[in-house]
Amino acid sequence: MIIQETIKGIREEVKSARRKKRTVGFVPTMGFLHEGHLSLIQAAKAKHDLVVVSIFVNPLQFGPNEDFDRYPRDFERDEQLAKEAGADVLFYPSVTEMYPKEMPMTIHVTRGTDVLCGASRPGHFDGVATVVMKLFQIVQPDEAFFGQKDAQQVAIIANMIEAFNVPIQLNTCPTIREEDGLAKSSRNVYLTAEERQEAPIIYQTLQYGAKRIQAGEKKREIILAEMKERLLSASGRIDYVEVLSYPSLKQPEQLSGRIILAIAYFYQHARLIDNYILEA
Repeated sequence: MIIQETIKGIREEVKSARRKKRTVGFVPTMGFLHEGHLSLIQAAKAKHDLVVVSIFVNPLQFGPNEDFDRYPRDFERDEQLAKEAGADVLFYPSVTEMYPKEMPMTIHVTRGTDVLCGASRPGHFDGVATVVMKLFQIVQPDEAFFGQKDAQQVAIIANMIEAFNVPIQLNTCPTIREEDGLAKSSRNVYLTAEERQEAPIIYQTLQYGAKRIQAGEKKREIILAEMKERLLSASGRIDYVEVLSYPSLKQPEQLSGRIILAIAYFYQHARLIDNYILEA
């Protein structure tokens, strides 16, 4: 596996692959890789000749009181895991490499940001969209792989690809979970032993809401109330519980079509997110 730290270097790797008629799959990450990331790398490897993985903790998507400096980083570990999963090239740029000067413009996301994580993180998805577009322009892959766990991010990137006619296929892969249902996340390391034991209630609550919809309950407010009630027995704090159409992320009174159930939940040192998508 080759490691490239510069934009020029990664572009040369991709150009070399193109000259050999090789296809390119791309997995953008912020590092501290877990099985969810590795499943994306493996999915890319199954479809493409060259797999590029980026590791970049993007400051544009962190608010002033968020955990940019605390975000877990372990490059040597990530390097080994990426290699074992099948990555061919690891793109590991510095902040200075990605943003050598103050950005004269960013992407402003105008739809789908006033709900879920966007409601409590103003500007977050502008930062996500900007860095993903920048990475797309740098790597120029055939296909990019994202996890369904970050469903709002996936919806926004899908809309961005469509809006700007970006010639990249978006591949959304299923959420990878622990045996007890907890979604894999870099932030799970911040849970205490007691919180970790309790945290599967998030996915259990999503499953409950999905079963109620599948059983015939179509009123959004009833599903919301019942899901919130189930979470009250846990020791943390609800950030949001939502039931929305997907990927439009609108709030229908009556549920029909593709629906996302989503939860964000605060523990003492970790904010966990999860979702469940189904046809109502």
